[in-house]
Amino acid sequence: MQALLSVAPGGPETLELTTLPDPSPGKGELLVRVRAAGVNFPDTLMIRDLYQIKPPRPFAPGGEIAGEVIGLGEGVLGFNVGDRVLALTGHGGFATHLAVKAATAVKFPSSMPFEDAASFIFTYGTSYHALKDRAALQQGETVLILGAAGGVGTAAIELANAMGARVIAAVSSQDKADFCRQIGADETIIYARDMDKQAQKAFGSGIKALAGSQGVDVVYDAVGGAYSEPALRSLGWKGRFLVIGFPAGIPQIPLNLPLLKGCQIVGVFWGASVFRDPKGHGKNMEDLFGLYAKGQIKPQISALFPLDQAQKALDLLASRKALGKIVVTMA
Repeated sequence: MQALLSVAPGGPETLELTTLPDPSPGKGELLVRVRAAGVNFPDTLMIRDLYQIKPPRPFAPGGEIAGEVIGLGEGVLGFNVGDRVLALTGHGGFATHLAVKAATAVKFPSSMPFEDAASFIFTYGTSYHALKDRAALQQGETVLILGAAGGVGTAAIELANAMGARVIAAVSSQDKADFCRQIGADETIIYARDMDKQAQKAFGSGIKALAGSQGVDVVYDAVGGAYSEPALRSLGWKGRFLVIGFPAGIPQIPLNLPLLKGCQIVGVFWGASVFRDPKGHGKNMEDLFGLYAKGQIKPQISALFPLDQAQKALDLLASRKALGKIVVTMA
């Protein structure tokens, strides 16, 4: 097998393509021939030792994969060799073979390409859990999505549309705004890349002009930093502010704002929810496969990279220039 390994903390340029013996599935595991791996922001942090999970080195980044089952470990039930599965792995996905816990694997239909399957569970799982379970988004409500052109952002746009909400997509450039409109955003707003106090006020005013006097019902914040406060200020009474991630830094929020607005600041830790509520996760996955079958959601894949060029995929994602989802493919 081949794997792109992190051998020392650093950027994508530190990763090394390595030939290793094929793994064997342990008890309760599946051996998967990986066909595609989704690229997500935690991958860019994990290789730098900046993520909350720090695997022992050497390790391959890549937290979600899709492929074919080629081996079964002891005690595995419900799977057969040849099954097409996707899985959330945490890391290890940038490899041609991977042993995964059978409990984390999900079969997917033959009508779904491997690239779509590898782009599915992390982004749609996160965004559906956020909007449905944590925000209880209702038909007719307005949701503001920060970082709307990224992987989880585009998933949030599609899901909010499917749930009957009005979507305001907040992005950093006109091409991203155009992209978000193409996939269903009702309104777009472009924020400054350097968010000083003046830019914060302009951003907040722009949101309020689009949202109207009642404000937005839900903020989906996948950016953080100085962008969060003006978004929080745009919330209406009893609004819900979803904390998804903070590539722009951990925000400093004045706590008088939740008091004055009667609003909630809600953490979204989808990875933990999968293990704490497996039945709920299973139901959500059923819903998502149903929406995919109806054509209401489809991963917005903007770039494919072979395994030996996966460093470029990580660079593109870290630059915050990516539109939608990036996928690494295996020969």
